[in-house]
Amino acid sequence: MTNQVNGLSGDETLDLAGKHMVLGLSGGIACYKAAELCRALIKAGATVQVVMTEAAEQFITPVTMQALSGRPVYTSQWDSRPVNEISNNMAHINLSRGADAILIAPCSADFMAKLLHGRADDLLSLMCLARPIDKVPLLLAPAMNREMYSHPATQRNLVQLEADGATVLGVGTGFQACGETGDGRMLEPEQLLEDIIAFFAPKVLAGQHVLVTAGPTYEAIDPVRGITNLSSGKMGFAIARAAREAGAEVTLVAGPVSLPTPRGVTRIDVKSAQNMLEAITGRVQAATVFIATAAVADWRPAAPSGQKIKKDGSGHAPQLGFTENTDILATVAHSAAAQAGKLFCVGFAAESHDLLENAQAKRLRKNVPLLVGNIGPDTFGQDHNTLLLVDELGVTPLPRASKLSLARRLVQEIATRMAARTPHNRASGQQPAAS
Repeated sequence: MTNQVNGLSGDETLDLAGKHMVLGLSGGIACYKAAELCRALIKAGATVQVVMTEAAEQFITPVTMQALSGRPVYTSQWDSRPVNEISNNMAHINLSRGADAILIAPCSADFMAKLLHGRADDLLSLMCLARPIDKVPLLLAPAMNREMYSHPATQRNLVQLEADGATVLGVGTGFQACGETGDGRMLEPEQLLEDIIAFFAPKVLAGQHVLVTAGPTYEAIDPVRGITNLSSGKMGFAIARAAREAGAEVTLVAGPVSLPTPRGVTRIDVKSAQNMLEAITGRVQAATVFIATAAVADWRPAAPSGQKIKKDGSGHAPQLGFTENTDILATVAHSAAAQAGKLFCVGFAAESHDLLENAQAKRLRKNVPLLVGNIGPDTFGQDHNTLLLVDELGVTPLPRASKLSLARRLVQEIATRMAARTPHNRASGQQPAAS
C-alpha cells in the first residue's frame, strides 16, 4: 500500500498498524478537519472509535463520522449500546479500555478547561477522566479563535494540562473561520498524523541533537546561471523526520529545494557550499550526530560575474576558472568533538559506478565511522532508494524501499552504533554487533 505524508511517499508499512485510537470531537468549526483526520488514521493502519460532544454535533454529524470510521459513534453518557461486547451501560469506562491513545481533535478552550478541573458532565470528558492514565495517553489538538488561544487563562490551562501528563500537539497559524488571522487553528490532518506517528515511534535518539544536511548546493556563474546537481533533498528530509520521530532535536540545513519542512524540525535554508559550511560551523558545536546527505558541489567558479555573461557571436565559450570548495564532511569529521567520540558523523556517497569500492575509500578518506552509499542517477528525485552501509566491521545492504522507510532504518542503525561506542561499553570491552 502506498502512503504519502509531508511530501514523502512510498510503500512503507502502515505506520499505525495495530493501534486503536479513540478520536474525540469537541465543539468547533475545525470538526470538518476531523473527518479527514479519521480517514488518515485509518489509512495509516489504525482503528478509530469516534466520541462526540453535543456541541460537536452542531458542526458535523455522527452519521458522517460513523461512515468514515466504520464504527458506531458515541455521543451520550447514557448510551446503553454495548462497547467492546460489554453491556453494562458504562460507555465512559469501556471506550478507553484497549485504546492506545485518546486524541481530542478539535479540542476547544471550554473542553480544555473541563479537563483541567476534572469536570465530567458529558461522555467525552467522563471518558478522559476515567481512562487508565498510566496506560492511555491523552493527546490534544487545540482549535479556537486567536484571542481565545492567547488569553492568559487558556495559556495557563495548556501549561497545567501538560504538567498533568497530556500531550498538546500545538496549533497552526493563519486565516480563521471568524475572519481573523493568527494562532489557534487546529493543525491540518496530515500534520496531526505526522505528530501521532512520531508520538508512538521508539525514542532511540532521545536526548541527542542531530544536524542534517540535505539537497544540492548552487554555485553562481553569474546572476542567472550556476552549477548544481540533481539532488532533490528527499533522503535528507526523510532522515530529519525519522530522527525527530526517534526523539532527537533536529536541525536541517537545506540547499535549494522545494520540500516542506518535517514537523518539529528546525530548518536553515542555504544556497552555496560556502553558505552551508557557515551554517554548519555555527551549529555543529551543539550537535551529537552529524548526517551529511547533501550533494555539495566540489568546485565553484573562482570569480563569478556580477552581470549576465553575454554571447559575443564568436562561437567561443567564456573561460571559467574554478576553485575547490571546503570539504564539509571531512572538516566536521576531523573536528575535536568528532575525534573525541562526542560527535557521531555519518557521510553519504552518491556514486555512478563501483559503489562498494568508492564508498569504502570515501569512508577512510573522510574518517567517518559510518558511510552510506547509493547510486546517484538511480535515486535523484525519486521516492525510493537502495542504500549500502559501510563501517569498520563490514557492509550492510539496505534493499530498495521508500526513503522514509530507509531513513528510519538508518536512524536505528546509528542509535545502535552510538550505544556500542558509549564509555561503559568501551571500558567493558563490548563491541558492536557485526553488520
